[in-house]
Amino acid sequence: MRTVAVLSALAAASAVHANPTQTSQQKPRAVSLEPITATGNAFFAGDKRFFVRGVAYQPGGSAADLDPLADPEVCLPDIEKFKDLGLNVVRVYSTDNSKDHKECMDALAEAGIYVALDANNPKYSINRAKPARSYNADYLQSVFATIDEFIKYPNTMAFFSGNEVIHDLANTTLAAPFVKATTRDMRSYIKARGYRKALVGYSAADVSTNRIQTAHYFNCGTEDERSDFFAFNDYSWCDTDYITAGWDKKVEAFTGYGLPIFLSEYGCTTNGRTFGEIEALMSGDMTPVYSGGLMYEYTNETNGFGILRIEGDNKAGEIDLKQTGERVELPEFASLSSAMVAYPAPTGDAGYTKTTNSVACPTQDDHWAVEGTLLPAMPSDAKKYLTEGAGKGPGLKGVGSQDSGTDEVVEAQPGSGEVDAPASSSSSTATSSSAANGRTAMGPVDKAPFVISGIVVFFTLVGAIAL
Repeated sequence: MRTVAVLSALAAASAVHANPTQTSQQKPRAVSLEPITATGNAFFAGDKRFFVRGVAYQPGGSAADLDPLADPEVCLPDIEKFKDLGLNVVRVYSTDNSKDHKECMDALAEAGIYVALDANNPKYSINRAKPARSYNADYLQSVFATIDEFIKYPNTMAFFSGNEVIHDLANTTLAAPFVKATTRDMRSYIKARGYRKALVGYSAADVSTNRIQTAHYFNCGTEDERSDFFAFNDYSWCDTDYITAGWDKKVEAFTGYGLPIFLSEYGCTTNGRTFGEIEALMSGDMTPVYSGGLMYEYTNETNGFGILRIEGDNKAGEIDLKQTGERVELPEFASLSSAMVAYPAPTGDAGYTKTTNSVACPTQDDHWAVEGTLLPAMPSDAKKYLTEGAGKGPGLKGVGSQDSGTDEVVEAQPGSGEVDAPASSSSSTATSSSAANGRTAMGPVDKAPFVISGIVVFFTLVGAIAL
């Protein structure tokens, strides 16, 4: 296991350079990672192709809604374990944008590790049951404040504009325009504030019926509306292999997609968890189209997907991330470590496509209810953030934004390509009747029950959209 740590350290050392932006008042950072960029359908660190080889990291689980990067007592012991595993990315689902994250982010950078993080949290997110009402200035202020806090760290690899908002029922796809508008707004905010280029994209659910439509939707339209990458959660590799799992068909389906693709979650628990997925992801069968993936998950929670247990008082609702409990490795920890060593990232460009391209927007069918390409205009009272900045974030204890808006939607002017373009005089109504927040359903969603409510309202709203 120490060999893995040494190899990881050597790899990290070859990819870093001194940070020229440090001031004498700041604690000097030992290393600074090259920001990750996207070219064609691949990621790059400098001029070297970059493959995501990481884990989902949310101690306490999604229900606890705690920030593991705000407290060094929490993150530092785990970073040592990340080094043992040879990771280069961790995904964090919930962060507090009112707190400082310098010590943990710097420690991750020194270990050669990037962070992909969700810009939402349960209180500030697009709710698929009421997407119009939950897309508002309070919501965007929180999202933008998260960008402000994390974009200053060069090892912030990417921001997710949404996680599993769209599910297997067609009416949930009616929330897609609001997530895509959030993607557009995040990219516009980054540009307007003069920040470095940072990647923004969507993390889709493990749903076969509309996965391709979802991917195409986030890569169609004008350049400012499209994502920088597309990621999806995939739990199909269960007691199986590359062909049986259908991964060959997915590679075929995504060939020519034109943006980087990676797995934002993988790791079926019914196959003994030998992590053969890594062998496939790092093979020539997949590297021309895929750029790696994130194993779900690091700490063992009630769902049983973890590879490590943190000793301590982990009673539901009483989890304290300040605990310094012992990290107890489960058998899957060694399995993941071994797979990382056995199947390293390929060298060279690994067959990537050098040009970026858009695709046609999906058309309506039994699994995709969105008609047309128009997006909601950025809320007028949120546009000030582009010039004034977002200010201090509300954190995880804020009042929330789920009901701060209205059900009326003003569409952005067709083809304007600008978030502050004059709004169309036409309007429509909120377009979803499904229940549940679209941000924290981590793990394979096809196994979760899905409740439909408000059928009469749903058909009324669909009719409104069609007008």
